[in-house]
Amino acid sequence: MDVVIAKKAIVCIRELMEKNKDFLVELDSMMGDGDLGLTMVGAFRAADEKMKSSEESDIGRFFAGVGMEITKAAPSTMGTLVATGFMRGGRSLMGKSELFPADMTLFFRSFVEGLMDRGKSKPGDKSVIDVIDPAVKAMEKADDDWNALADAGIAAARSGLENSSAMMARHGRAAYYKEKSIGKQDPGGTAGLFIVEGMLKTFKSEKSGI
Repeated sequence: MDVVIAKKAIVCIRELMEKNKDFLVELDSMMGDGDLGLTMVGAFRAADEKMKSSEESDIGRFFAGVGMEITKAAPSTMGTLVATGFMRGGRSLMGKSELFPADMTLFFRSFVEGLMDRGKSKPGDKSVIDVIDPAVKAMEKADDDWNALADAGIAAARSGLENSSAMMARHGRAAYYKEKSIGKQDPGGTAGLFIVEGMLKTFKSEKSGI
């Protein structure tokens, strides 16, 4: 699992964001400014277009580079959080030219810790953290196998997003709605799910040859 596969993962995330752009806009319009779909599409288009020609073989530096491109393309709150996640995750993998399942778990653990540090938030605040943190915990319990890791991480991320709907938002524009945010699907968490799915599905399919 090398940088070639990492590049495919960014393409997959980009495609998921593009496919679901209008859905993200709709979700974000309920309690936000409605630009999340455009922000995420712009962020991953820029990262894909810049990094696909990268000759970097260090997979950690590659992911950190993805974060830097997202920072430049999407200087919004969510853009900054996602960029921080990629940079922090990339930093944890620097020096590696090949990834094993445990490395992907480390990437996402560092990713979500970056989100918590930068956003000053925690699980239970109804945010992207409530999607990625459960995914990491499930991945940590999975066998050292790409299929098991991917299946566990994606299932936990989906459950985390569903569970977060019952929470009250405590950060961002949605926090102004307080109790009215309960029962609403979190747009940032939805974007986070696409990141988890894009990464894990790509690495799983490449390893499995499907």
